Amino acid sequence: MDQDTFDLLALTLIPGLGKTRLNRLVTQGRKAGEILRLSRSELGRLGLSVELQVYIASGCPSKEAETAAKTAEKMGVEILSFLSDVYPSLLREIYDPPLILYTLGSLDCLQEPSVSVVGSRRCSIYGREVTQRLSRELSSVGLLIVSGMARGVDSQAHLGALAASGKTVAVLGSGIDVVYPRENRNLYFRIQEHGCVLSEFPIGTYPAPQNFPIRNRIISGLSYGTLIPEAAEFSGSLITARLTLEHDRELWAVPGNITSPISYGPNYLIKQGATPVLTSQDIIDELPVHVLKILEPKEEDSTDATEERFSQSEKQLMKLLSPERSTHFDQLLEATKLAIPDLSAALLNLEMRGFISQDPGKRFSRRL
Repeated sequence: MDQDTFDLLALTLIPGLGKTRLNRLVTQGRKAGEILRLSRSELGRLGLSVELQVYIASGCPSKEAETAAKTAEKMGVEILSFLSDVYPSLLREIYDPPLILYTLGSLDCLQEPSVSVVGSRRCSIYGREVTQRLSRELSSVGLLIVSGMARGVDSQAHLGALAASGKTVAVLGSGIDVVYPRENRNLYFRIQEHGCVLSEFPIGTYPAPQNFPIRNRIISGLSYGTLIPEAAEFSGSLITARLTLEHDRELWAVPGNITSPISYGPNYLIKQGATPVLTSQDIIDELPVHVLKILEPKEEDSTDATEERFSQSEKQLMKLLSPERSTHFDQLLEATKLAIPDLSAALLNLEMRGFISQDPGKRFSRRL
């Protein structure tokens, strides 16, 4: 860790020094190291309280930074500074970018074009299916999926990207070492293997409610735009939507049932001017031209692999099955003329790959 990063880390660990004041101090032309070496009287002229003057002048921030750096090294956590060349360029553009990011996983993916996906923690089956489908399709064309690893839509967004063997980034509202919610522990490690987990909060920080609105600006700031499949009227996702517009990024929303409380958010955003999303192409069409050029397939990869995705019997089943209704096994047996073992094997294979789902009573439907 270089000295400038160490000094920035020390500043971020000063208790009671808010993010707004911290950013203002650093952007006033002073380096972090210079601020740490100021006398009490000089710190007072910057408007800092007596308590902060004493704390900084005593050298405590540097001691805290030494402890944090050693802890991070033991855990394999990389500390990324705002001054670093690999700091995400889009995030650097927002009003109050985090000066320090704690990261686990690959930092290279932070340079790739990305789309954020956030929404309700209590998403419906429709929301789950749509989120996974859109995230999977966006990831398959080379977009990085960014979300918050919360229950519901966030988790489904990460899973959709992973299902396409793509990359995904989770922005935590806790310390980088604190998995929240706990049931996402396996997902937490999978994201590290196929992307990156990051947080601006110091190691060990508890996932307090006030942390999540703060981290939302990072989710929005990392991406060219934000997609909201489902969100209630007072959902935190609407905070992310507002921040997305403040960051001058694209905002997309999936229209939903007007009687559903968790469709209120996207329906309201569409009414206010957000782009309605029916397919992943609606999102891709709104991306900057230079991003579209990055996503263009290479000539050797341009052949359509769709025909190779399914066997002949699986193609039959995909044509017969519908996402709107379920079909009984016996009906499929009669329509396909397959032997029972062959039909069972084809259905099982499609289900394991996420293309269909089995409903009660040996009935099957195609997933969105």
